[in-house]
Amino acid sequence: MKVKIINGPNMNLLGLREREIYGGSTLKEINQTLEKKAREMGVLVDFFQSNSEGEIIDEIQGCIGQFDGIIINPGAYTHYSIAIRDALEAVKLPVIEVHLSNIFAREDFRRITVTGQKAAGIIAGLGETGYWLALLALKDLIEKKEGR
Repeated sequence: MKVKIINGPNMNLLGLREREIYGGSTLKEINQTLEKKAREMGVLVDFFQSNSEGEIIDEIQGCIGQFDGIIINPGAYTHYSIAIRDALEAVKLPVIEVHLSNIFAREDFRRITVTGQKAAGIIAGLGETGYWLALLALKDLIEKKEGR
């Protein structure tokens, strides 16, 4: 099983920016922990981060025929990127959306997730643990889809 993990804008600044909201771990540290847990689960993971909407869309489209599912934290694109939403719909893969903070308990504009409309589920507010929970959920979805 292969899972693509996509992180959007400003995620490259984790550990530096708003630590009281996003925690103190860097994206590299989060990815290392997740890779270890994925290996224990028998799942191969591939990581991608970009601040560019077009690059994120290209990465999503590149998952066709290459990956079994996607975990995505679209960052600020969550709230307004119809293009990323449409790409998630087009690839026809199971998707779990992750947010380190609880977007539903923050400013009004952060409570809207257009990208989450095409996700099987959304995990928000559990910090980096949310990525691991997303991996567990995605693995379960894929196995059920395949009849395992």
